Amino acid sequence: MSLILGIDTGGTFTDGVLIDLTSKDVKAKAKAFTTPGDLAVGIRECIDHLQGLEKEKIDLVALSTTLATNAVVEDRGCRVGLLLIGKEPTGKLPAQEIAWVEGGHDLSGRPVCDLDEESVRKTIRAMYGRVEAVAISGLLSVRNPEHEKVAYRILKEEWDVPVVCAHWLSSALGFQERTVTACLNARLLPVIDELLKTVKEVLLEKGVKASLMVVKGDGSLMSEETARERPIETILSGPAASILGATFLTDTKDAIVLDIGGTTTDIAMIEEGLPKLNADGATVGGWKTRVEAANISTFGIGGDSYIQITKYGKILVGPRRVWPLSAQAIRYPHLTDELKRVSIHRNILDGQPVDCWMLLKQPVDNTKWNAEEWEIIRALEDGAHNIFALAENLGMDPNRLSLSKLERDQVIGRISFTPTDLLHALGHFTEWSVEAATEAARVQSRRLGMDLERFLNVALQEVDHRLNLSVIQSLIYKNGLEMNLATDKSTKFFLDSILGREIDNDFRVKLELKTPIIAIGAPASAYIPRMREAFNSEVLVPPHAEVANAIGAAAGQVVETIKILITQGREEPYIVHAPWGRETFPTLKEAENYAQEKGEELIRETSRRAGVHKPEIVLNKHKKVSEGTFIESELKLMAIGRSIPPE
Repeated sequence: MSLILGIDTGGTFTDGVLIDLTSKDVKAKAKAFTTPGDLAVGIRECIDHLQGLEKEKIDLVALSTTLATNAVVEDRGCRVGLLLIGKEPTGKLPAQEIAWVEGGHDLSGRPVCDLDEESVRKTIRAMYGRVEAVAISGLLSVRNPEHEKVAYRILKEEWDVPVVCAHWLSSALGFQERTVTACLNARLLPVIDELLKTVKEVLLEKGVKASLMVVKGDGSLMSEETARERPIETILSGPAASILGATFLTDTKDAIVLDIGGTTTDIAMIEEGLPKLNADGATVGGWKTRVEAANISTFGIGGDSYIQITKYGKILVGPRRVWPLSAQAIRYPHLTDELKRVSIHRNILDGQPVDCWMLLKQPVDNTKWNAEEWEIIRALEDGAHNIFALAENLGMDPNRLSLSKLERDQVIGRISFTPTDLLHALGHFTEWSVEAATEAARVQSRRLGMDLERFLNVALQEVDHRLNLSVIQSLIYKNGLEMNLATDKSTKFFLDSILGREIDNDFRVKLELKTPIIAIGAPASAYIPRMREAFNSEVLVPPHAEVANAIGAAAGQVVETIKILITQGREEPYIVHAPWGRETFPTLKEAENYAQEKGEELIRETSRRAGVHKPEIVLNKHKKVSEGTFIESELKLMAIGRSIPPE
């Protein structure tokens, strides 16, 4: 029996599961609120909630995390110095210090000119003390990494600082994207290192001594050591784990995976039992990278989406995120009484009358906040308050409270009406305070002049519409189209008919999907009946759907990949371009035999580092020939296995 502890840290919840991989049984599962300020707090609480945890029987811990993705989006991480070889910087790059030196290679891997080693030393010395990590990116280093390797050696001679070479991370062409990938990887080194240290401390504190693995953006696992070296590969780790969880729980080979989370809904495709990958590399936080990751479309609709009544009397769902009232009213019961006193005749200019505020962290910088902001901080120290109650306590007009800067810096958090509260008020989901959710819904319904039941149904229809629209939008993206359904007004007439909105069109259109939808996430079952009707398709909600991400983390396998390219030169018959360097051979057969032999040797070594001692080696060869003339040959070696002790 192989017991795997899977942990997923999402935007709202941290999920944990204990799985027997032999029987596919979920032995235990738990959820806890994610604690963004210190992820270890949520992980510790989640592990505490796992019933019957036999820590000595755990063979492996697998972690999926949003930390790298969020750090890139929020522009967090260490200061990075960038050394470019053979090409001046163009466009925006995620580095604080940028310099370039002569060098680089051409497409055949021959040097354009000699590397200016003296300039490399001078550049490194100029960066000393100004950055905390260095990225090195050479022109066409994927065809010959020699200059990057020499620059790396010089840098390590000059300075003991973390260094990242671009050719370590990608074998694909695209100098700009490869450079961005190297810079982001360097920036994330201390971020992921700190997370892994903290998680290890929590595991040891709980008596769990099993090795730790991390989910990559393509859904496979990598060792703790590899994650420290290549943290960029953990971007989109959480959504990738959800795809694996969906396949593990349903055994479905082809499907649309709909992961309804707290902050977002992630949609991906499963083809032949595997996640469809983004061939061009993942884009995160506006940065185009060369990281191979699952092709995931993310939409700003989830359980924590802010439901607002606009000044035009429309119901707006998301994309802004707030804290659900039903959950926070458990922690602050007095909020329910404060909501009962809210008057619908008083408007809030930047928000809703049902908005409440809570203190997220006690600020330490006394100079950053003005006197009024400090009054707000102190007024929330005794607990959360509705905006009218807060204003009354401070003797101020609620529309003149200085809340925006405190909210932006995450000192205070907005609590309001969300889809989670909507499901509580409807009785579909009752884990937290139904009374608080119902009181907030009653206030919003009166503002629209509706009875409570009518408001709840209309609001639910808007949430359904956003989710259904997201499914169609993801299919449009899958087919390579850039049309945005949210802004393209010409499609609205047809979409309203297709998705069954309450409209007075002269016709009805029915949509039928070719593949089933697998819906996961805590609230998934509440939306399925209407989604099944909208798409005339099978919609599956597997058992344990609420912790599918953690299940996917536990079910993942280690997949190590090496790509080797063989081209034909004029002076040198056949050239092998590999991660370890460039070599030439007189015949194609000799080149391919060498590439396969050396590639297998290298991939077995990387597999051993990942804890996989008997991997399955898969070799794919793809030869390009034009009119009988050899162009190139690509060898892709994959080592697949599980990093668990043999029984």
